[in-house]
Amino acid sequence: MVKGVFARFRDAVRHVEITRRTLRKDPKVTAVIVKSVDAADWFAGGKSLAEQSLASFWLDVHVSEGTNTKDEKAAYLAALFQRMGELLGPLHEESYAHVDEVKGDAYGFGGLTQERRYIAGQLEVAPRKAAA
Repeated sequence: MVKGVFARFRDAVRHVEITRRTLRKDPKVTAVIVKSVDAADWFAGGKSLAEQSLASFWLDVHVSEGTNTKDEKAAYLAALFQRMGELLGPLHEESYAHVDEVKGDAYGFGGLTQERRYIAGQLEVAPRKAAA
């Protein structure tokens, strides 16, 4: 069990590095959840991955809208597919990654929206949380 947890942690760190390098996201505020699904329970192209002797993945990453170019997102998806192939072995073509661009006024962490962080940075003041 510990070995499995370590492997998932190591793989998560690799995803964070790709995200830092290609999407310019700060690893200090990047969160990763890793879930495993048995190959017999994952179906792609009408057959289980176990039947096809292939691996697959689904990755969903959230970024603030407008913070990455189309070229950066394309480079991210290409790098991610390559890295996942190195980690998991031969991949089914139907392996997906989704860069979900969310509005800065509806997305954030630590009780602050990304929009408030941006505005505070432009004004060079400490951001404040909205009144509850």
